Amino acid sequence: MSEKKQPSLWEGFKTFLMRGNVIDLAVAVVIGAAFTNIVNAVVKGVINPIVGAFGTQDLEGYTSCLKGPCTGDDGIEILWGSVLSAALAFLITAAVVYFLMVLPMAKYLARQAARKAAKEGAQETIEVSELEVLKEIRDTLVAQRGGSGHPES
Repeated sequence: MSEKKQPSLWEGFKTFLMRGNVIDLAVAVVIGAAFTNIVNAVVKGVINPIVGAFGTQDLEGYTSCLKGPCTGDDGIEILWGSVLSAALAFLITAAVVYFLMVLPMAKYLARQAARKAAKEGAQETIEVSELEVLKEIRDTLVAQRGGSGHPES
């Protein structure tokens, strides 16, 4: 018996990398990283100053002390402003991705599906009418031969 040769580690890795979904994922990560810089700039340049009109100039300046005074090494400082800033950046990113990418793609796919369904519906109508024409031809031929009645449908 001859054993089938297993692909080498390098060949398997090359096959993995050349799959389309891996390349698409890599492109998405690069675009996402670039987009993150834009969102962070919007949060720091627009959102933080607007919030700063009501308090500190930077969201990251919002802190609380959990234990003792937050001076030097004493006390435990909670940096909830940083968390708020990150949450705003996430919400802005999610909104932009949804409204500029997901929603238009869903509408496009729905239109494509509707077109395909309409095309298939028209095709079924043509097939049904062809069947009806063939039945009429059969009935005419039977009648011309002087058949003993109508054929079963």
